[in-house]
Amino acid sequence: MGRKPTNRPTSFDIAYRAGVSQPTVSRALRGSKSVSAATRERIEAIARELNYSVDKNASSLRSQRSNTIALLFFEEQSPDDSKINPFFLAMLGAITRECASRGLDLLISFQKLEDDWHVRYQDSHRADGLILLGYGDYTLYESRLRQLVGQGTHFVRWGSVDEVNIGATVGSDNLGAGRLAGEHLLGLGRRRIVFLGQADEHYPEFADRYRGLCEALGEAGVTVDPRLQRDVVNLEDMGHAAMREVIGEGVIFDAVFAASDLIAIGAMRALGEAGLSIPGDVAVMGFDDLPAASMTNPPLTTMMQDLRRAGEILVETLADQIADRAAPSRTLPARLVVRRSTAG
Repeated sequence: MGRKPTNRPTSFDIAYRAGVSQPTVSRALRGSKSVSAATRERIEAIARELNYSVDKNASSLRSQRSNTIALLFFEEQSPDDSKINPFFLAMLGAITRECASRGLDLLISFQKLEDDWHVRYQDSHRADGLILLGYGDYTLYESRLRQLVGQGTHFVRWGSVDEVNIGATVGSDNLGAGRLAGEHLLGLGRRRIVFLGQADEHYPEFADRYRGLCEALGEAGVTVDPRLQRDVVNLEDMGHAAMREVIGEGVIFDAVFAASDLIAIGAMRALGEAGLSIPGDVAVMGFDDLPAASMTNPPLTTMMQDLRRAGEILVETLADQIADRAAPSRTLPARLVVRRSTAG
């Protein structure tokens, strides 16, 4: 929680006594609204008890900003050697433009999840805050988010937005988008809808999309068949393998809703190999609206996430944090893009 008190009182001594991080002490003593009133009062009382006074010169030096934010991509499985989800690469342009409009420099880096990446950026004053994109299994990433919060690091991430988010999160309305996808397929008369995507706590965005689909099915009086859901991570080859498995088992289905365009593209390849027509035999739709979605044969129906607004809001949220303004999590709607893989 901190280091033991020394003879000369420091902000670390206050942190130790208060049971909080040193950055929390610093923010409390300069009146930041990001620290609760109760915590601030406790810290101020301990500071008075220790006869602690703020070193104005040191405080000024520490508060100097680099005018730089760091965009950190994390290593993920990908269809090429980049190890970066192509969806996040597509978001990069919007983030870059928004930084430029605000006069901010953008530092872009590729990180491995196990590295101490936070130390090299905000903690070393190379950047005033972090934008985090791509993480794979959320359960392996969650402890790092808690660490950032505990250290008082300014950060925002793209991910699943809910009431228990760790730190500021910006993301799509995955539940609503999943429901809209289900309603689209049901409106075409499809009732046996395969969902390809790992729908659990490891991939909460995929889980929300599946939950939305199940809600649409339930509202239409269609029983959810667990055999039609397959755990698949965001890789084309995994979508292909899962679709082949469903076909091989002889499960009856007339539509596929994939949790990403990459998974959908792999599934389309497996359907073609099995001699099934799209959308005649099976309607197929994905999620993300990657550039490749419009170039499949037939072009892929998908849920489009608003990359431009996503990039703008990620930068805006981080800038608000850095300026000690309120920076709540934000949810963006996704839009249905209908192409020939469902419409015929």
